Amino acid sequence: MNLQERLSPISQVIVALDVDNIARAHELARLLQGTGCWLKIGMELYALSGISLIDEFKSLGFHIFLDLKLHDIPTTVERTLRVLAASGADMITVHCLGGYDMMARAADVCHQADTLLMGVTVLTSMDEKHLADIGVTQDIDNQVVHLAQLAHRAGLDGVVASAHEVPNLRKQLTEFLLVTPGIRPAGSETNDQARVLTPQAALDAGSSYLVVGRPITQSPDPRQALLSLF
Repeated sequence: MNLQERLSPISQVIVALDVDNIARAHELARLLQGTGCWLKIGMELYALSGISLIDEFKSLGFHIFLDLKLHDIPTTVERTLRVLAASGADMITVHCLGGYDMMARAADVCHQADTLLMGVTVLTSMDEKHLADIGVTQDIDNQVVHLAQLAHRAGLDGVVASAHEVPNLRKQLTEFLLVTPGIRPAGSETNDQARVLTPQAALDAGSSYLVVGRPITQSPDPRQALLSLF
């Protein structure tokens, strides 16, 4: 790792490996090795690879964000997390809508394994019309804060939320980790994200970690795309 990479905010970037084959995931990991970024394994890649890919990427020096958004009865989530937390993943997600008991039991399991547990609040693909469709009557900002405060009381380490909600969350939960998806460099396509922000704007707003996918993984030069974010 050269000095420029070590001193950059790249260590706050989680590259989302939302790809449909393991060979491409391995290729991207090799291209990004040594930059200091994290790698995200989401549902699609996990369905292809299972736990084994976590160990492989850890051996290359990456921190791993396992983003499965677990949402089930408390006992099922607790038992599942006993397996996932032992895999070496550094950060795992559950969905805040699973409720206090589910999150509290999940937090106990993860903290015993020294694994960070994050709660998903409102997906960045959703806007207030989508919330109304599922019966949520309050606006996005209030819904995100409500779920984040519940996650905090349950003992989670932080939440996943759009950068547009980060300033308000940071005022109320000053030490909470805030992971921000929907990050797009200036001028890039928003794709299926409804609430997006540029990398530097998200960090300035108070985000702890930034999740960036297609602007890096679909670039002709993924490593340079990562290093050019800031």
